[in-house]
Amino acid sequence: MTANIWIIFIVFMILSWIVSATLKSKFKKYSKIPVDSGMSGRDVAERMLRDNGIFDVRVESVPGSLTDHYNPQTRTINLSQDVYNSRSIAAAAVAAHETGHAVQHATAYAWLAFRSKMVPVVSFSSKWVQWILLGGVIFINTFPALLFAGIILFALTTLFSFITLPVEINASQRALAWLSTTGITSYENHDKAQDALKWAAYTYVIAALGSLATLLYYIMIFTGSRDD
Repeated sequence: MTANIWIIFIVFMILSWIVSATLKSKFKKYSKIPVDSGMSGRDVAERMLRDNGIFDVRVESVPGSLTDHYNPQTRTINLSQDVYNSRSIAAAAVAAHETGHAVQHATAYAWLAFRSKMVPVVSFSSKWVQWILLGGVIFINTFPALLFAGIILFALTTLFSFITLPVEINASQRALAWLSTTGITSYENHDKAQDALKWAAYTYVIAALGSLATLLYYIMIFTGSRDD
């Protein structure tokens, strides 16, 4: 059984590498294709905000690559410098996706609200869970409750990963629908924006499934110790 678990881990590592490499390749490719509207990532985000009646969210530039995110606490759409200034298909897709999160926030999208409520708990869990799990494995025979506590904490992070999936998928759906209806992406290049966001979504799917596999591994260790 342990051998099978390690095979699963290796498979997920390989899949994660493939998805990550493909995502970078796609964005590099689509970053060279100009969007017909000639709008920069910042322009796309600001227009999508206006079109959805949102006027209290700022669009800002942040350093790094693929560091784009929406911060509901500061009400900011943070675009990496390449996306913020670029007038490419990739930049338009990313900017619209992150703005999709702002639209979710403004419309009280249920999955985003649920995810936001979990953030404080998951932040605590992520900080301590690996140490608790390590201690739980070491002291499995003398203090099994420690491993059980670690499993509970890790289960929360796994749940968070799965709750993230509908949030990300819905943001991409909103982005693609808006890009199409506004004509920012044309019939010829809309599929490229869709392809870029599809591969970005795959990273979340792999992360969620990998987290679930790890959770099952620790559960097997715990239940195995109780059978001894």
